[in-house]
Amino acid sequence: MLKKTLVAVLFATTMPLLVHGSTYDDLIQGARLGDTNAIGRLLARGASADTTDIEGNTLLMLAARDGHAQLAELLVNHRAKLNARNAAGDTALALAALRGHQRIVEILVAAGASQEVPGWPPLVYAAFGGHSEIVAFLLRHGANVDVVSESGMSALMAAARGGFRPIVNALLAAKANTELRTDRGESALDIALRFNNTDIAEQLRAVSAQQATKPAQ
Repeated sequence: MLKKTLVAVLFATTMPLLVHGSTYDDLIQGARLGDTNAIGRLLARGASADTTDIEGNTLLMLAARDGHAQLAELLVNHRAKLNARNAAGDTALALAALRGHQRIVEILVAAGASQEVPGWPPLVYAAFGGHSEIVAFLLRHGANVDVVSESGMSALMAAARGGFRPIVNALLAAKANTELRTDRGESALDIALRFNNTDIAEQLRAVSAQQATKPAQ
């Protein structure tokens, strides 16, 4: 009888842990696969929309990173934290901007996700990835054209590095500061030259010269 009682107690205490572990695994796997239906069922049973993997990625970050727009929308509707940061310091919006998932960028911005966060801001990430439509969208929705990463890299520098002329044009049209410098002392012009993007370097040199001769307001 005592043995049966101990077995019953052990089962009763360990079973919830097993169920919890199973739910956790299902949440993470479902988010990576973009399984909106499975995640929806788990959330309806009380699972947290802010569950994170071992790297600190929330379900929303995983959906944003891998381009699962329908799942991202579901999580936003379940009040997932929009500005949470993973171990690398990235937010869901930053990851979507870096990967070029415009629909998710639109969903997150509409929900109120911040564009100015420590680390790598979404605008800089979008420019770094060469995603011109996302750069244009973020600028239209209030992005600071001169926001910089922790290393001092601006969106203009990132575009100059990658040789993304349309993005350089858009940023210059938005009055990006050509004289900003990274923590290594490099300007956008210096970076363009270092990566052999000579056409962009000439454009930046011309803009800098024009700004230098412009009378002070």
